[in-house]
Amino acid sequence: MTTLLRDSRALAALAVPLVLTQLAQVALTTTDTVMMGMLGTADLAAGGLAIVIFNQLRTMGVGLVTSVGNGIAAASARAETAGERADTDPGAGDAEVRTIVRAGLAVATFAGLAGAVLMLLIGQALGVLGQEADVAGRARTMLLALAPGLLPCLWFQVVRQFTVGMRRPQALLRITVVSVAVNAALNWGLIHGTWGLPELGLPGVGVATSAVHLLSFLALYAAAGRDRVLGPHLSLNIVRADRAATVRIVRLGVPIAATYGSEAGFFSVTALMTGSFGSAALAAHTAVNQLVYVVFQVAVGLSHAASINVSRELALGRTATALRIKNTALACAGAVMAVVATVYATLPGLVLRPFFDTGGARDAEAVSIATHLLLVVMVLQFFDCAQNIGVGLLRGLDDTRSGFRITLVGYWAVGLPAAWLLGYAAGLHTLGIWLGLLTGLATTAVLLLRRYGASLRARTAAAQPVRTA
Repeated sequence: MTTLLRDSRALAALAVPLVLTQLAQVALTTTDTVMMGMLGTADLAAGGLAIVIFNQLRTMGVGLVTSVGNGIAAASARAETAGERADTDPGAGDAEVRTIVRAGLAVATFAGLAGAVLMLLIGQALGVLGQEADVAGRARTMLLALAPGLLPCLWFQVVRQFTVGMRRPQALLRITVVSVAVNAALNWGLIHGTWGLPELGLPGVGVATSAVHLLSFLALYAAAGRDRVLGPHLSLNIVRADRAATVRIVRLGVPIAATYGSEAGFFSVTALMTGSFGSAALAAHTAVNQLVYVVFQVAVGLSHAASINVSRELALGRTATALRIKNTALACAGAVMAVVATVYATLPGLVLRPFFDTGGARDAEAVSIATHLLLVVMVLQFFDCAQNIGVGLLRGLDDTRSGFRITLVGYWAVGLPAAWLLGYAAGLHTLGIWLGLLTGLATTAVLLLRRYGASLRARTAAAQPVRTA
């Protein structure tokens, strides 16, 4: 227990700022949605569609550069092993870390430019994809405003991974929290033309979002540049990016991006399946899914912190500690999810009140469905957290392909058929869809964690000297 508490404190020191940062980013997108809702149904539909497209490309771009943090954590640990402690000698070990940062920025630049072009092309194809002409036209203007923000958004992610890999993420949370307030102010000003800003309506939300991404990157880059440990490693000269380091980031990042895309697609397909059961079922699904998404940010923080720590411990040759990180992360996840489950079980009306009129007849059917779904989610959220931690642990081993293959099996070969069988064949409707989600996530979590344990044990065995007679 003493060891668990000590390891939990060490993990929390890195995970808590990351969790709070993730929650702040959720607040940023929520602010955009609320502001668009004030403009009317057509603008909300068009803006929401544009943001979904932007977030899909952003998420996959983030996946491409996620391994930057692991590489930097390992490089920093190797510098310490060689007696080049960066906290006492800021110039020590600069070369490898600077190479990774520069390569990460090069990958982000390519992904940001390609994603922006793809975003505009998708906007032109919305009419062909079956969207109403008015909604498609409004969404195009929104995408045009959002596209320039993808590049600084991915640059920000690289610098974020750099600060986390160096275990100095203090400025990250402050900047993200401030960005929420700045985003809200710019949204209001650019929508309505207040404070001397132009009145842009819906596109103003996109312009504000792009501006906030740029300002956030500049603020984090400046904060890292002023840090005596981080500053010497920063380099924006992507023209001199090392080819081998760039290829390595892409090789590790493509499976991560595909994993993120696969998970998003899994939940999107189940949403379409739920919609076939009526508007009340879809409303209940949407509300509960948003709750899962908010709580999932805890999993993201724990996963990333565990992943960084695994990379660091392996670089230091401490495989036993790396194996223990899995148990520590799962214990922390279990503690948080137990608290969340207690709230769901005892206060379902309070939890659902932001989405429905829980005391009225109009939303009674949706509230009833959502209340039953919360009982499934009490268990589902632990496995959702565990599978995300599993992906992060394998990333710490530089094994991103296994994570992608396992999620394909868990989501699409197990989860989706289970959702269909339970929802349609067994007649459980929305409840069956979510039981299928639970089955898929649980399968994925078990397979990922088993893979991590087996890989670590194999590394330990390979590192031991062979005895001869």
